[in-house]
Amino acid sequence: VQLQASGGGLVQAGGSLRLSCAGSGFNLDYYAIGWFRQVTEKEREGVSFISSRSDSTYYADSVKGRFTISRDKAKNTVYLQMNSLKPEDTGVYYCAADLYGLGTPKESEYDYWGQGTLVTVSS
Repeated sequence: VQLQASGGGLVQAGGSLRLSCAGSGFNLDYYAIGWFRQVTEKEREGVSFISSRSDSTYYADSVKGRFTISRDKAKNTVYLQMNSLKPEDTGVYYCAADLYGLGTPKESEYDYWGQGTLVTVSS
């Protein structure tokens, strides 16, 4: 069972990136997926979530209107499309999976975590 986060990189402010969270060894359809980010010496914060049953989506206020989370069931992958990126979006982005979850920012709810992918937004 493994989650693989990818798609990070260096981008200028105003640019876009698409992060991927791919599952291997288990079916992500049964899991809520959360994207979290961490900036050095700061607490990890929840960014965006998609629930397991209804695919309801939730966004932190700081990314609402700029980020979109979506699920590709055929590829067993969840994406985070990030547009209009700002320097304050810089951080290591982690995806996490919560079996039958509602998709919440509560980290203790999540069963599996990916390894993180670095996003750097230059001004």
